[in-house]
Amino acid sequence: MICWTTCPRHLTEFKRITVYDRMNIAVLLSGGVDSSVVVHLLCEQGYRPSLFYIKIGRDDADYMDCSAEEDMEMASAIARRYGLSLEVVDLHREYWDQVAAYAIDKIRRGLTPNPDVMCNKLIKFGCFEQRVGKDFDITATGHYATTVLRDGKTWLGTAADSVKDQTDFLAQIDYLQVSKLMFPLGRLMKNEVRDIALRAGLPSARRRDSQGICFLGKIDYNDFVRRFLGEREGDIVELETGRKLGKHRGYWFHTIGQRKGLGLGGGPWFVVRKDVEENVIYVSRGCDTALQYGYEFSMQDFHFITDNPWKGAQEEVEVTFKIRHTPEFVKGRLQKEAEGYRIVSEEKLQGIAPGQFGVVYDADARLCVGSRGDLYIIFHQVYDACLHGIFGGFVRIVYTQFPEDILPVAVYRMEAEVSFGSYFFGCFPKGYLFQDAPFGSSQ
Repeated sequence: MICWTTCPRHLTEFKRITVYDRMNIAVLLSGGVDSSVVVHLLCEQGYRPSLFYIKIGRDDADYMDCSAEEDMEMASAIARRYGLSLEVVDLHREYWDQVAAYAIDKIRRGLTPNPDVMCNKLIKFGCFEQRVGKDFDITATGHYATTVLRDGKTWLGTAADSVKDQTDFLAQIDYLQVSKLMFPLGRLMKNEVRDIALRAGLPSARRRDSQGICFLGKIDYNDFVRRFLGEREGDIVELETGRKLGKHRGYWFHTIGQRKGLGLGGGPWFVVRKDVEENVIYVSRGCDTALQYGYEFSMQDFHFITDNPWKGAQEEVEVTFKIRHTPEFVKGRLQKEAEGYRIVSEEKLQGIAPGQFGVVYDADARLCVGSRGDLYIIFHQVYDACLHGIFGGFVRIVYTQFPEDILPVAVYRMEAEVSFGSYFFGCFPKGYLFQDAPFGSSQ
């Protein structure tokens, strides 16, 4: 049997756990292989943790399916295996009020929600802590993350397995929460975790990892959204030309960067903008269309998990960041603004969607500093924009999309006295701001 402490790479985490000797440890047990291995590792080290299964699904709701019955069977089997107590903590009402309703509201407003981020912040380490966790010294989970003690403070650290790293889902927790958490899997690779489960003969050893939004289970995402927001037919419009290409059943079924499910021929087509008020989806054709990409985004009211490591910085700071759940950490430069921070990426970012969380790390991608949802997205592009045929030159377009969808149309003075009139409105959705730029230039 693989012993967690025999590999030198894991000695640091082992030493951290021994600090909690004779303390009461609560384990959040989901029934999956990861949390089951957490229980196994703790028991191997002589601990007798109390196990808790958080119930978030509603028994009477056919639109929520968390595979709760199978989860409970697995969790109960683990508890019996190690002779530990298992308690079900019913938080379905809190989950619905604070997470599911949040997701529906974001979708209704044309934004891209991340319910898993809010579930960790508000439910697993919020409501659970208030109801149960407060009676324990530490809470252990199967998340792929670490904690790092630096300058007397606890920081959220990234996992050894970058593919499974889940710090982006934890980036809204606060200092009190991260200070009470233990992540025994943070220094293990996923294949090592699976191998431990197989060698230990855990009932969940071959169980597949859960995918998608936690409370939907096997339920189709569009069916869930349709139940609460219904359907409303709208136009699909080519952004560059204003040409109507087809119909959709509601902007809330689509997100920025989406390719599949549009029902358009002659593609590939990508969703690049949404007009919530008019229920219009704007698309652009081609895998390399510039309209898919941006290089900068701003974050107001940034949430720091532990502390602000950039306090007092007068110049740009090198950082890494994520705007979606991927193994890669993107390099960029952080700039202080009057009401927040701006990130300038070293590479183009595809499909930046309003409502996404921007998660920021240190330059080495070792520490997760914090995050901000509802990104302020900034594109700087030069487009022919169908004005080339009229004026024989280029116009620089600065597009800024705010959380409450799109700014009202505003046309700024050009060097040439031109009235775009209805032609402008036929070509561009609300939100394009034309800045002063000489015709014939490519600023």
